[in-house]
Amino acid sequence: MRDEILKLLNGEKIASTPAFSGLIHVSAEGLKSEGLSLKEVHHDAKKMAKAAASTFKLTGMPSVALPLDLCSPAEALGADLIFYDDEEMQFPQVKKLLFQSTKEILELERLEIGGRIHLICDAIQLLKKDIGDKVVISGVIPGPYTLMIYICKAQNLFGEMKKEPQMVLDALLHLSAFLAEIGNAYLQAGADFITIHEMGGSPGFIGPAKFEQFVLPPLQALHKKINGKRVLSVCGKTDVAMNLLAQAGADAISVDQLTDLSTARAALKDVLLFGNIDPVATLWQGDAGLVAEAVQKAKEAGVDAVWPGCDLVIQTPTQNLLAMMKS
Repeated sequence: MRDEILKLLNGEKIASTPAFSGLIHVSAEGLKSEGLSLKEVHHDAKKMAKAAASTFKLTGMPSVALPLDLCSPAEALGADLIFYDDEEMQFPQVKKLLFQSTKEILELERLEIGGRIHLICDAIQLLKKDIGDKVVISGVIPGPYTLMIYICKAQNLFGEMKKEPQMVLDALLHLSAFLAEIGNAYLQAGADFITIHEMGGSPGFIGPAKFEQFVLPPLQALHKKINGKRVLSVCGKTDVAMNLLAQAGADAISVDQLTDLSTARAALKDVLLFGNIDPVATLWQGDAGLVAEAVQKAKEAGVDAVWPGCDLVIQTPTQNLLAMMKS
């Protein structure tokens, strides 16, 4: 399916509706099959690559996604992360905020790429050599607003959005340029496309008006700077804002289970629609029959590709991923 998915991303018609993901999709069963623990895979390029490939090797899903956490850009700016113990089965999170105000971000003339970004690029290169002819590789980055709430105190951010909106917007544009550098580094390492996961800045969470004012311009700037195919992933109920999402500049929009696919399909004339299998109630907690039913509904609604609505829950059973692939 790799060649078919690449054709799809290039705007070509393909014969079937592929099932894959550009979001994080590793599972505990996949890690176990490779003799890996979740905590160790974030610090070693070979182990990171093996972990990312585990779902493909276990189920045949023709995709891999790196990195295996959404906080690596925050870490690249200097944030400390919590790497949980294996029994906790959680992806890394930011330990302590870097900034109290968005003004502090603007005071940094250049945002230097540090942390694990180069290690992640090494892992992408390893994946490319190992299974790059069989799968599509997604480089995952947060959206500018999502990155902002990882590094800046949310209460102060919300206050500044009211009192000093231009300062906030300028800081978000600054972050978008930084994220574009990371995205392009992933593409140069061998990623086939970039998935921009704008969870925190989704119009389903902050509302269409704030999305249009604060999130849309940085997303447009980010998409213009990325030198490859781009998928924008958003969470929450976004039905009334699909026309705004279509303006972001992505080649495809991925939505979750709260968005009505028929409404989204009608709004997206020239943008691909991916989605929207519930990663919790269906893929994790459901059974193969429920997964097959959800996949069929998504196809009937006109999705261009079947995707989980968000990152996989790490405990997602293999049988449900197989059902998503075969339905």
